[in-house]
This record gives sequence, C-alpha cells and structure tokens, in this order.
Amino acid sequence: MTKRPWIGTSWKMNKTIAEADAFCETVARSPWASDDRAQLFVIPPFTVLHRVAQALDKTDIIVGAQNVHWKDAGAWTGEVSPVQVKDCGGRLVEIGHSERREHFGETDETVSLKTEAAVRHGLVALVCIGDTREEYDAGRTAEALRRQTEALISRVEWSQPAKVIIAYEPVWSIGEGGTPAEPSFANEQHARIKELTREKLGFALPVLYGGSVNPGNCVELANQEHIDGLFIGRSAWNAEGYLSIVSDVASSLS
Repeated sequence: MTKRPWIGTSWKMNKTIAEADAFCETVARSPWASDDRAQLFVIPPFTVLHRVAQALDKTDIIVGAQNVHWKDAGAWTGEVSPVQVKDCGGRLVEIGHSERREHFGETDETVSLKTEAAVRHGLVALVCIGDTREEYDAGRTAEALRRQTEALISRVEWSQPAKVIIAYEPVWSIGEGGTPAEPSFANEQHARIKELTREKLGFALPVLYGGSVNPGNCVELANQEHIDGLFIGRSAWNAEGYLSIVSDVASSLS
C-alpha cells in the first residue's frame, strides 16, 4: 500500500499577520493543498491561528496550535484551552515539544493531561517525544522513549475515536545547529515506539520524524519503513521551501 505521509511545520514564535497571510496565499494556491498523496498541516502561533485556519479553510490542510491547557476554562493566565483552539478553527494541537519541556516546565505528567484533553475534544494530539544528548550518549534512548510514550497514552480514553500522532524529535537534532538523526537510526526508534504502542494498546500509533529535516534528507527519511511523515522546522517556514519538500517527498512515495 502506498504510504500517505503527514508533512507539516510549526512556525514557533515567528511570523507577523502579514507574513502569515503571504505564506497561506502561496500554499493555498498550490495543487498540494488538496492532493491526497500527503496530509499537510501547519501550526502557527496563536496570534494568527484563527486567520490561518480561515485562509486555509478551502484546502485539506490541517491547522493547529502549538500548545494547549488541560482545562476547558479557568484562572490560567496566558494559557489556551482546547475549547478556544477549536473555536479559532484549530483541529490539531502540538504537545510536549522539547522547548516546552526545557524552558516552560512541561513534564510527562502535563503532557499526559494535555493529550487526554485534546482527544476528549476531538482534536488531533501531535505529541513530541525525544531523547536528550545526555540520554543518547549514555545509550538510554530506548528508556527515554518508553517513559515518554507510556506517559502520553496513559490517560486517553481509547474506547472513543482517539486521534494521537507521535513525533519523534531527538532533542540533539532540533534547532539551529542541530544534527539530523541518521535515517536508519530514526527508523529504528520509530519501530520501537510503534511496537510499544502496539504492546500497550493493541495497535500502533503513527510516528512522524522531526529534527533538522531539510531538502537534502527529507526524501530518505520519509521513505524509511516506519516513518509516517515529517514534522519540519525552519526549512518549511518559507512557503516555497515547504512546498518543495512536500513535492519531493510525496512524489517519491507515490
């Protein structure tokens, strides 16, 4: 069966309203915006979530938020609830990115709470997990991925249609100066994560790779047996760069 990869990008804390508009205008005009060979997704900052969701409403591109709280409402200054994400047109939420874990106190516990809340509200939970440089160097990658995977699935009510996707993002591969994982190594970790979810749930969750994905490695990564798509950073912040990666990857798999 031909693989239909997920290919998406998070803008992190980037893009003004005008820059978001320009990105969406270019992407919405592209034939890839409604091509069934790939599932595209874009995760803008919350400042433009509603605007981006509206701009891409006539396409098949899924728009999401970069964070979500586990409560529906309340005295949580600066936070955004799953209800508010949906109200702004978001259909997906990114949870547990390593930058959130390192700088903003995100833990396996809060990741599990947020994943459960996202699923309960019918949102796609895109949950990031990954090994640190210290864990990788010490040969504890498998241990780190098991701990984080078990946590993220622990609270979800799996009897309902649960939309959970895992993104394996080695912390040592993320950001400017990051080292991309070797495709074979990434594939091995994806297989490990899938087997763990199959062991715990009876079925395997899809797993995307993120971490210094670029035009030079995207096709080889996406063509690995256990990699179900790509979560791209700065190489996809430019609309033309994003569409070029989409075209190269989807064409190589079709």
